[in-house]
Amino acid sequence: MGVALHRLQAESRRVNEPLQQLEVRVGSATDALTPLSRATRSFAATPVQWLSLGAIVLAAFVADQVTKHVVASNLSLGEGLHVVGPFSIRHVQNSGIAFGLFSNATAAVIVVTAIAVAWMLVYFARSGARHPVLPVALGLVIGGSVSNLADRVRLGFVTDFLDFRYWPAFNLADSFIVIGVGILLAALLLAEREPHSPKH
Repeated sequence: MGVALHRLQAESRRVNEPLQQLEVRVGSATDALTPLSRATRSFAATPVQWLSLGAIVLAAFVADQVTKHVVASNLSLGEGLHVVGPFSIRHVQNSGIAFGLFSNATAAVIVVTAIAVAWMLVYFARSGARHPVLPVALGLVIGGSVSNLADRVRLGFVTDFLDFRYWPAFNLADSFIVIGVGILLAALLLAEREPHSPKH
């Protein structure tokens, strides 16, 4: 009788116990203990990423400004120097954007460029940690854009000098912008092709 009563009490306690909740961890904090949801994980740029972005922006800006100064100091406007094949160094002034586009809308180009640079900085502040190439890609784009923007504000035009005969003359800033956009697009395409781990 005592054994039967003991079993009955044990079964009663087991029924009345709350069901144990399963803990599903999407990620973890730095202590590897606190669950961390992907929805709340921050992709904000870190100080190191900001330094990387700043270094690339500065390098692109200086390289573009130095080459423009060398060309403007040694070649008269319209004067060219043949290098090889269709490639020449030719001193050209351009009041538009890359490759001579919108040359009669300098004020509008300045406003659009300033807005684009501000948007890229905000985007980097929020997403700098999302992909390791963002400091490089956006650094080249921002550096080239700021260098050309500074010339337009200061002089009303930019100096172009890379001339391939069959293409409008351009400068290093234009090249940096195109390369930066290309890196960014390539990174996005590669990210889309990466296999995603199955969700459990």
